Amino acid sequence: MLRCALFLIVGQIALPALGADDQVVLKRIAFGSCAKQDQPQPIWAAIVESQPQLFVFLGDNIYGDSEDMDVLRAKYALLDSQPGLQQLKQTCRVIGTWDDHDYGANDAGAEYPKKRESQQVFLDFFGVSRDDPRRKQEGVYSSLVQGPPGKRVQIILLDVRYFRSPLKVGFKPGEPGDGYRGKYISNTDPGATLLGEAQWRWLEEQLKVPAELRIIGTGLQVIPDEHGSEMWGNFPRDRQRLFRLIRESRASGVVLISGDRHLAEISRLAAASPDGPGYPLFDVTSSSLNAPSGNITKAGVRFANEVNSYRVGLTFFDVNFGNIQIDWDLPDPLVRLQVRDEKGAVVLQQRVTLSQLRARPLQP
Repeated sequence: MLRCALFLIVGQIALPALGADDQVVLKRIAFGSCAKQDQPQPIWAAIVESQPQLFVFLGDNIYGDSEDMDVLRAKYALLDSQPGLQQLKQTCRVIGTWDDHDYGANDAGAEYPKKRESQQVFLDFFGVSRDDPRRKQEGVYSSLVQGPPGKRVQIILLDVRYFRSPLKVGFKPGEPGDGYRGKYISNTDPGATLLGEAQWRWLEEQLKVPAELRIIGTGLQVIPDEHGSEMWGNFPRDRQRLFRLIRESRASGVVLISGDRHLAEISRLAAASPDGPGYPLFDVTSSSLNAPSGNITKAGVRFANEVNSYRVGLTFFDVNFGNIQIDWDLPDPLVRLQVRDEKGAVVLQQRVTLSQLRARPLQP
């Protein structure tokens, strides 16, 4: 028997009829990405200990990497058999979006030939009913709102795989000491897209839905745009379009959460940025749930040098999960954006009040 609150789903996504629980205030949200399904996942104990009301998978939920749907199903079954995940599912609702490996192929986009079939396997894993509109729409994007007026939290989960145009390679390394960089360069073709027009229209409507805090989840980092690995920065037109859409829709309270990178960090687009919404925009990246990265020093410390001029604080390379805590009882509600380690200790944090996430007036 699940003990978490029911949720009001907005837009194309529907759930069974709601009871009184749709007014329950959402105060604790956990999230994470990159789970090797065939390896131990002890981090679930710390996640359960943090008592989330909702857990969000942000992609690479399994490492499927196959065009055989039976292979994907078997790997989802391995993930589902993890005792810690089973315990979490008894305490809160689990939702998610996908990234490349659970979509079906490394760094894959619209060209992946089994995306329709993979979408159904993905929806099966998350227990989406057969009459849910996601069973017919292209892509796994979805949105929900939880809480009463004045304390509403909107969760928007984007699909950065189903419609994505081809990546372009050719990134040149910088000088020694500049930091690790991947192979991808910007795709500036006029028709290049990350989300596809149908999803863009849907997102525009979601940002008009009343909410005090909006958490936009995406498999790829949005704000960092220098490291040359997969990111929104591979498609600078769409990255700028997202920032512009947030600004022009007057959508306050937006926070970004992302995964994919096998590292954790918090990035910030400054309030003064001409591209931004007029308030600081944070991107909290949490990865991986059980596959750490980086180099290990003789002291056992993981590290790597990767360029990110938007980074606030340090980068954390060991296993981790993300956590958002909202203190609605304060006159100006406080949002804590956190990354926690395998034991549940807070290793990265940014504190921001809702008043700091309010849109500035549009210029004439």
